[in-house]
Amino acid sequence: MDHRKKPFSRLYEALKTGQINRREFLQRATALGMSAGTAGFIIRALDATGASAQAAPLSERPSAGTENTTRGQGGEVGILIWQAATLMSPHTATGTKDYLASMFVLESLMNVTKDSVLIPTLVKEVPTVENGLLAEDLTSVTYNLLEGVVWSDGEPFTARDVEFTWKWIMNEANASVSFDLYANIDTIEVIDDLTVKLTFKAPTLAWFIPFTGSFGGQVYPGHLWGFDENNTDYISTFQANPTGTGPYKVESFTENDQVTYVINDNFREPNKPYFSRVNLKGGGDAASAAQAVLQTGDYDYAWNLQVEPQILADFVAAGNGIIVADPGVNTETIYINHTDPNIEVDGQRSEKNTPHPAFSDLAVRQAINMAIDRDTIASQFYGEGEPAATDYLVGIPAFDSPRPDFVFDPAAANQLLDEAGWVLNGDVREKDGVQLSFVYQTSINAVRQKTQAVVKGNLADIGIDVQLKQVDAGIYFDSAEGNDQNIGHFYADLEMYTTGPSYPFPIDYMANFYTGPDGNNLSQKSNAWNGTNNSRYQNPEYDALYEEALASTDQERVAELFIQMNDILIDDVATIPLVQRAAGKAAVSNRLLADNISRGPWEGDFWNIMNWVEANPQ
Repeated sequence: MDHRKKPFSRLYEALKTGQINRREFLQRATALGMSAGTAGFIIRALDATGASAQAAPLSERPSAGTENTTRGQGGEVGILIWQAATLMSPHTATGTKDYLASMFVLESLMNVTKDSVLIPTLVKEVPTVENGLLAEDLTSVTYNLLEGVVWSDGEPFTARDVEFTWKWIMNEANASVSFDLYANIDTIEVIDDLTVKLTFKAPTLAWFIPFTGSFGGQVYPGHLWGFDENNTDYISTFQANPTGTGPYKVESFTENDQVTYVINDNFREPNKPYFSRVNLKGGGDAASAAQAVLQTGDYDYAWNLQVEPQILADFVAAGNGIIVADPGVNTETIYINHTDPNIEVDGQRSEKNTPHPAFSDLAVRQAINMAIDRDTIASQFYGEGEPAATDYLVGIPAFDSPRPDFVFDPAAANQLLDEAGWVLNGDVREKDGVQLSFVYQTSINAVRQKTQAVVKGNLADIGIDVQLKQVDAGIYFDSAEGNDQNIGHFYADLEMYTTGPSYPFPIDYMANFYTGPDGNNLSQKSNAWNGTNNSRYQNPEYDALYEEALASTDQERVAELFIQMNDILIDDVATIPLVQRAAGKAAVSNRLLADNISRGPWEGDFWNIMNWVEANPQ
């Protein structure tokens, strides 16, 4: 183990073995750049039942300055997400932008604060063993729903909605992207209108994942489907105009452009939301979004600022706002297509049983991995707090792999390809009639295009030809079944984007390489390209570790399993992580109280929109 490159691993080991106490761990971890909240989660993870053992919520939704405000007094708030929303149905969304658009309307039973603590949203309290709502053996959990909650159309929110949402997700005809998050539920029992019990197929530390968080925990209004999970028609209406329990409802929606929201008059907190209207504007690029908040002051908030550091510094100098960011758990990653994107089988390319002609050779994948100059990409295009990444699972010290980091070594990459029989024909290597010539796609974004250029040059140095492709972000991250340019179809050889876990227990993130029973998690025509395994990577050993982690109640064993899963992905070069991204790097105007945004590593930017206020309410 290289302790110089794995400082968090060494610190975590010292905590486990009693060489340092919890206070010392917290101080040293934050000094190394970890958020205090994530450090706190690691401390609590040493308890036998991890997240499930908290006796009571240790924090709450940030709500400073809301005590004496009135509903709607703040007027309109303008938000830029340069990847415009395509739909607002989180259980069929494949792009972050679509989850974000749903957060103003739809809610989950619980959320996770930036301090990695579960808090109640549509329930009275967080279930624990101590309060009797969580089974001691972690085989079931009971939720007591809030009284008096109604959907924006006035219908009551009940336990039947929770049951319906699970049934709808698990019906394969609905092609839900949340299928694997809910698959461990065996039964849901509606005890009464405000009490619902989930029983799991196996005991699990991940008991809280179904119905938690803004990336797949939302409850759907069952009455609009007639509580019939076989109704496959209504979802098309719901995606464009969802009915929710949240603080807003949709006023207008223009696909791939703009959503406007107005107050949900039935929202349960009478003095919220503070802003009467939300203008969620898409399009443009990250740099222009940052400029519109920080320099010109035309908008109040800009999301996901994948912008070069010096450009952001110049904008901040205008004095109209600030950049907010936390240490992150996401990675900017190059995904490898393990199937052939150029052969059509049964009406689809990249068919799950048609291996990629070049990437089936591990030596090719290894050579690409060694040839990419991650340090240049991270330092020049991302800057401080966003280091090069050589692991897929990053930012959670308990799951920090002890394996040594890769070294940028184009000479070794060339030698590896030579030994594997890939010979140069001109400037490009080939073998058995197959050329090492690949299409590498990503969204239109200045930082990503500069990253592409570096990678293209790096791979040219080892005899690999790269054709660069850029797709408008609204199309690239679009969830539409008929869009063959999106990340789900993945009709290219390589594609690049950022993703990460939505929970401190990162089972959802590791599902990105899980095959699933009968291959149902592989992104394919049969599931409307909504399987989360876009790469179509298939590895029985990995699948077995994933399934064990989902069913385990041993925190130490789970940590080992997540590390082993990461190591399989890295050693087998199933994917190529490039940069560890900051959590929620955004521009916030001086008009807004930044503390109440409270993005953190686990939730989406607008999870706490009910508590957004002006810094100086009038």
